[in-house]
Amino acid sequence: MTNRLEAQLAFLNEVDRLKGIQRSNVLQDLSRAENSAEHSWHLALFAMVFEPIAPTGVSIDRVIGMLLLHDLVEIDVGDHPIHLKTDWQSVAAAEAEAADRIFGLLPAEQGENLKALWQEFEAAETADAGFAKMLDYVQPVFQVLLATEPRPDHVAIARENLAYGRAAFIKEAYPDIFSHSESLLNGTSIDREDPLSRRLAFLSEADKLKSVLRATRILDMTRRENSGEHSWHIALYALTLSEHANREISLGRIVKMLLIHDLVEIDVGDSPIHGDHDISAMEAAEAAAADRIFGLLPENQAQAFRALWDEFEAAESNDAVFAKSIDRVQPVIGNLETEGGTWPEYNVTAQQLEDRVGWKVAKGAPAIWDHLQQRIADWFAANT
Repeated sequence: MTNRLEAQLAFLNEVDRLKGIQRSNVLQDLSRAENSAEHSWHLALFAMVFEPIAPTGVSIDRVIGMLLLHDLVEIDVGDHPIHLKTDWQSVAAAEAEAADRIFGLLPAEQGENLKALWQEFEAAETADAGFAKMLDYVQPVFQVLLATEPRPDHVAIARENLAYGRAAFIKEAYPDIFSHSESLLNGTSIDREDPLSRRLAFLSEADKLKSVLRATRILDMTRRENSGEHSWHIALYALTLSEHANREISLGRIVKMLLIHDLVEIDVGDSPIHGDHDISAMEAAEAAAADRIFGLLPENQAQAFRALWDEFEAAESNDAVFAKSIDRVQPVIGNLETEGGTWPEYNVTAQQLEDRVGWKVAKGAPAIWDHLQQRIADWFAANT
């Protein structure tokens, strides 16, 4: 079990590098280039939001899994913008080699299973993969068109993509999405209260999570992690580590919880676990933020998403207990991998770590917390 968990954590530490891969798209506030990790989170959220329009028989849980994994190969090969002339055959070969290396870090059967999911996405022959590909094609279009002031060069690329590029097929397959895209392109009127408009308003608002900075740093220590890429990483943590739950769980529900759990930070910011907070005031502010942000969705989805967020916050159900365990353990691992990370900054003690974090991890995933004990003890012995 120890070697298996070590392999899984090595994989999760390696994929942290996706947070440093820049894409040609920019955030909707135009402040910087988007990275592939936060793009993967946003795409998984797109899948969750667009579940009502998925073709019959499509498994949204599998679609989300594909989208969490789909760009991992860019760690080795980088992003390739669709509007640039590219030898796609060579890219495909390089990506296959990258998939062998990255998924090969995992225990053998788990690595093969996740690589098979990635390959299914790439082949785009199943209904699940087809829906995932559609989202991957249209999300960058909406990323451009819903920006505060869309860049003319990016608008031209989006127009070309919809007209005769890889997104052109949605005209027949998803006419409502195509029509909405055309209206945004041409500046024609849109019913802001129809379900598609409300879903896109929510997803556009969610883009702001990519600009909320957390206390923890990414593993190359170049900058602080943002809450969008954090949400992607812990969803992937859950996908990888679910076998260590100490109770019966629904992995699909847990992944969805983790995709939305930090959206309230758009309004209230991140609250570091080792900071000093007025808990009552923080909870009230987060509840108000949840009302506003989830309220952007169509009513039935707003209620369902809010209920899932409330369940996570209460941390009483089996799914929420494990989700909380994953949310708490990822920063611990990040700090261990970065020479203590922000522990010195917040004067964290070993007892404080146990009181504020340890028992919550152990409650849902005791084997993971047990596995980290020696490294934690060694760090505090050497640094306090």
